[in-house]
Amino acid sequence: MRRTIKIMKDWMFYKRGEDIRPVDLPHTWNALDGQDGGNDYYRGTCTYEKRFRKPEIGEDERVYIQFHGVGISAKVMLNGTYVCAHHNGYSTFRADITDLLQEENLLRVEADNGKNTEVYPQTADFTFYGGIYRDVELLVVSKYHFALDYYGGTGIKVTPGVEGHTGILHVESYTNVGRFEDGFEVRLSLADDKGQEVCRETGCDVHMRIENAHLWNGVRDPYLYRLTARLYQGSTIVDEISLSCGIRTFFIDPDKGFILNGKSYPLRGVARHQDYRGMGNAISCEQMDQDMELIREVGANTIRLAHYQHSQYFYDLCDRYGMVVWAEIPYISEHMPGGYANTFFQMKELIIQNYNHPSIVTWGISNEITISHKNEKDMLDNHRALQRYVKKLDPTRPTTLACYAMCHPFHPVTKITDLVAWNLYLGWYVPGLKLNDLFMEFYHHKYPTRPLGYSEYGAEGMPNLHSEKPVRGDHSEEYQAKYHEYMLKCFDRHPYLWATYVWNMFDFAADAREQGGEPGMNHKGLVTFDRKVKKDSFYLYKAWWSDRPFVHLCGKRFLYRTKKTTEVTVYSNRTKVALYNNGKLIGTKKGAHAFHFTVELSEKNRLEARSGGLCDCMVIYHTKTPRLEYRIKKGKSRNWV
Repeated sequence: MRRTIKIMKDWMFYKRGEDIRPVDLPHTWNALDGQDGGNDYYRGTCTYEKRFRKPEIGEDERVYIQFHGVGISAKVMLNGTYVCAHHNGYSTFRADITDLLQEENLLRVEADNGKNTEVYPQTADFTFYGGIYRDVELLVVSKYHFALDYYGGTGIKVTPGVEGHTGILHVESYTNVGRFEDGFEVRLSLADDKGQEVCRETGCDVHMRIENAHLWNGVRDPYLYRLTARLYQGSTIVDEISLSCGIRTFFIDPDKGFILNGKSYPLRGVARHQDYRGMGNAISCEQMDQDMELIREVGANTIRLAHYQHSQYFYDLCDRYGMVVWAEIPYISEHMPGGYANTFFQMKELIIQNYNHPSIVTWGISNEITISHKNEKDMLDNHRALQRYVKKLDPTRPTTLACYAMCHPFHPVTKITDLVAWNLYLGWYVPGLKLNDLFMEFYHHKYPTRPLGYSEYGAEGMPNLHSEKPVRGDHSEEYQAKYHEYMLKCFDRHPYLWATYVWNMFDFAADAREQGGEPGMNHKGLVTFDRKVKKDSFYLYKAWWSDRPFVHLCGKRFLYRTKKTTEVTVYSNRTKVALYNNGKLIGTKKGAHAFHFTVELSEKNRLEARSGGLCDCMVIYHTKTPRLEYRIKKGKSRNWV
């Protein structure tokens, strides 16, 4: 039976110009220089070496080396012999190393995030971390096993369907046994969430029928079955794998938006980058758990996992908690004629490795690809070929792409995929929040049968910057909240949008940026890069999306104010809120989500928002001297482009 041996400790790391040093995995060499600005983080080749003893294996067993993420290209050597190369910084890859094993072994991995014209990403608004930043394992299996040599997949393909009250799982199994000679067969068992078997079948291409199936129904009820596949040789089990699966149907209507299991299910959520302050993308499962808990707290029901393949652990979390997922490859910003083959390779790995996740409903082909106007004909040909390729690999899910803000609605690239969405920052990069309404209304009128979404929207917001008169470009926490208040109301006015994604759930590293007084960062997150501060905008979305009752007083970090009267905002998902100052009732307001009060300030003001038994407090001060630290520093401000 298969077993996994993690090899995460005691690697030796070599970087040009530096001493050799020991490291543990996960690791990236850009954890600091990829987050400090200047667009000068190290991009090149570094080497990792690991010595390990040969695992105890039987005569009928094989050993694979398995990597879950090496940024961005990898070359693997064992005992001086070439094993494999891999050119996708975000996916799983593995190779059979049995015949190269010695009693004592030296594994050498050359990781390369250097500039080239063939492997995506090369140009984008985020840091391209180098390193072995996800798990590395030795996988010991029988010489007869479910397929391990096909684009990092599991060897099992599960396609759900529904007929009336009956759930159907079409299960296709792939092994290395050929035509199943010598008494080999695959036996399948499906269990419910209590571990009770509900269906069993035998064969490598079967339909499992589940009467009165319990559907995977998003965050409302993310019900999962457990499928176990066993490869038998006669009466002996020689390999076994187990995976979660969900039964659901979905459809995207250009007028009604997203439909899950026959019912309207508006997709309103966030986008996520995977990196953390001081760690880059070399994060743990505990950090991924923390990200998911924050996303769940804000009340989102969908996540755009941008701009690359994320960890299998995080896709599993999305399945478990009912998050509908947009998954995509890093075909981004600039089409490279030499990268044609790499887009197909990364797309095939994305689909093969993630096909079984019920949370995933769309494959993203590209992001903001029209930023560069070079090689447009070749770019369009690449997209059309990718569209055909994806529909061949997975005819059950629609494709989509995210269009650059300056990509006009008539551009031919916007008509290639099944769905379309725009990255629009109207009201941030350009003035005019009302332009969002105009764009949605124009596009829906011009293309009434084409589903439209908002793949990105947002505004920079820094918890240390504040304004009593927030304006576009000041990077204040108050303008970010003002912007998002408008956008949430705007989406309510246009319910036909199939999905909307806040950019971003978390601040993230973009080393080419220098904005807001902190170089190397994109500050559009609802939560800070270290996940320690929930900005006021976080609570606005919680008021809109979450059912868990709360009240939140905005402006806690805006301690000192110069105006004698100030606006105080309360976010809550209750319908009635009262505000008190120094024990005196200021007023009571009925409404929804955002409650705005005008407060006459004393020198010291203890503000208290109440709704039923809920309460939130803060203290602010009236001062005659403006706090310069609340204002953005003047001087050089560089966007990533």
